[in-house]
Amino acid sequence: MASLSEEQTMIRDQAVAWVRDDSPVTQFRAMRDSGTPLGFFPETWDAMVNLGWPGMLIPEAYGGSGLGYLTFGVVLEQLGRHLTASPLFASALVGASAVIQAGNEAQKTWILPKVADGSAIVSLALEEGARHSPENTALTVKRSDSGYVLSGEKTFVMEGMAASHFVVVGRSAGSIGSLGGLSLFLVEASAEGLTRSRLATMDARGYANLSFDDVAVREDALVGEEGSAASHLGLILDIARAGLAMEMLGTAGYAFEMTLDYLKTRKQFGQVIGSFQALGHRAASLYTEMELARSCVEAALQALDSGSEDRESLVALSKAKAGAFLHDMSNQLIQIHGGIGMTDEFDAGFYLKRARVLEIAYGGVAYHKDRYATLLGF
Repeated sequence: MASLSEEQTMIRDQAVAWVRDDSPVTQFRAMRDSGTPLGFFPETWDAMVNLGWPGMLIPEAYGGSGLGYLTFGVVLEQLGRHLTASPLFASALVGASAVIQAGNEAQKTWILPKVADGSAIVSLALEEGARHSPENTALTVKRSDSGYVLSGEKTFVMEGMAASHFVVVGRSAGSIGSLGGLSLFLVEASAEGLTRSRLATMDARGYANLSFDDVAVREDALVGEEGSAASHLGLILDIARAGLAMEMLGTAGYAFEMTLDYLKTRKQFGQVIGSFQALGHRAASLYTEMELARSCVEAALQALDSGSEDRESLVALSKAKAGAFLHDMSNQLIQIHGGIGMTDEFDAGFYLKRARVLEIAYGGVAYHKDRYATLLGF
């Protein structure tokens, strides 16, 4: 485990207590059963705003506290443990990072204070297919007399049903299959010609599909320089991947604890099943993989904080290791619990379903294994 500062330790302890007392898994179950299209309870988001979490990454000059990625990560880990649903990851980490990294001063001054106080939810609209492939962006960007016109589709937009603004990745030049020619635009969700529909997923979150039917935006909606989004997108996506890996670590970690508790209490043949050597070895192996994944994820977040040259490879490694461990751990959670693990009245199924969605977001295990190997020259 990374050595945390006094401030980071305080924030982690705050998150541990809040999630335990105010956002247990029963809260997620209630949200799921309510069928809310937002994919979270507004009062949960209000509580996070009161704790100051949406502003953790945002510089102080724009109303935040500028605490860094590892600090943000310790909160995401706790949210992952109890499947807490909120726009914190999508808006305060990914959306805010897009504006921080690529936006101009006017855009930062306008939108970042709103992200910090929770009055704006900014989501990255990137994916267009079933798999993560930014280079295959096809949404078209055409010049107009007053700015630009966007046409195309986006899918799997996190917190897309609740977002007030989208950072949209579009193609203003270049060919599909290339990162060259991509541009970023900050678009209000209420823009004429922009429609969104709920994308039902097994983890009951508020994903959306977006349709851009000749959506006109002004010149000042362009984030960064036209056609140069690739120079910023790599870092923005790595921030998202590392943050998501930390949430995945929390989800897998709690699944491990649930499994360990069951091994210590479930009896078969007159003794607890944890005393069976095969199951004990399995638990030991899972613990080893969990700690290995933690080392990778924390190293990636520290690399983002320090601006390390190894950022890309460490992030790819962290997302691959966290994804592989979460996949295995969620499977073992169900398998070791047996029949009860398959029932809806037990929480194990929630973790399995959340795991399957998190695994593919911003690139799955295979994607990042290939990326890691490529970065190392193989």
